[in-house]
Amino acid sequence: MDKYKYKIIARYLKTEDNKNTANLLPIPPIERSMTKILHYKQQGTGKDVILIHGLFGSLENLNMIAKGLKDSYRVTNIDVRNHGSSFHEHSMAYDELAQDVVNLMTKLDIEQASILGHSMGGKIAMQIALEHSKKVDKLIVADIAPVTYPPHHNHIIKGLQDIDLTLVNSRKDADNQLAKFVDNQGVRQFLLRNLIATDGKFSFKCNLNNIEKSYSQITKAYQGEQQFEGKTLFIKGGESTYITAEHRDIINRLFPYSRAKIIQGAGHWLHAEKTVAFNKIVNDFLDS
Repeated sequence: MDKYKYKIIARYLKTEDNKNTANLLPIPPIERSMTKILHYKQQGTGKDVILIHGLFGSLENLNMIAKGLKDSYRVTNIDVRNHGSSFHEHSMAYDELAQDVVNLMTKLDIEQASILGHSMGGKIAMQIALEHSKKVDKLIVADIAPVTYPPHHNHIIKGLQDIDLTLVNSRKDADNQLAKFVDNQGVRQFLLRNLIATDGKFSFKCNLNNIEKSYSQITKAYQGEQQFEGKTLFIKGGESTYITAEHRDIINRLFPYSRAKIIQGAGHWLHAEKTVAFNKIVNDFLDS
């Protein structure tokens, strides 16, 4: 038996002997491009909640949130394209990043989920809610607004790209090189979680070149005209400037049923700095 099941069609060839001779010719199967699926981790049972990390992060960054939800919900924690263990692509337009998540939901038979995103992940979550509203039950956006931000990661990208990996035998070696570009040790530790060692050689899990080339896309505001009329919660770090009073009008226009919570004493990394307070706010909102 042939390996492939060919579809047989009749082709009529005109010949001198028989102008109506029918020849049955095998047609090889058409190769179709497979939809790429994001890397994910799933735990717990119950209604679905999807967690989306920020720039230079991975699903591990939101583990503290997943742990606080998995006893009551089925939590799917994802790696965004060009991050963690997910596939690499040159473009990072938000409509494409949102479609990546929708494709994963389809694969996992998730018809609808509450979605929580931090920073860039919050922009992806908003894009899904606005353009695929039937897929979203409740929306939680952590310390980001649907606006264009001025570029402020260029020194980080430059610093990571300038690390000479041939001189790196430990994260400490990489940290010493990165310190020339990034003063904050906590930020450096976060960024260097992207380093992995294979057979004694270090490399980056995230695709720095693709992120650099796509950075102008990542900073952009929402480009559409849709509204999300579901329940929406914005959580702001009290010490963070990512969400300001100037953003109130655009937030209310796109998310008319949104409300906001402020975690005092927290910065942009509010879920890591004030995990207990953050998780309580999230659980209370999801339970409401």
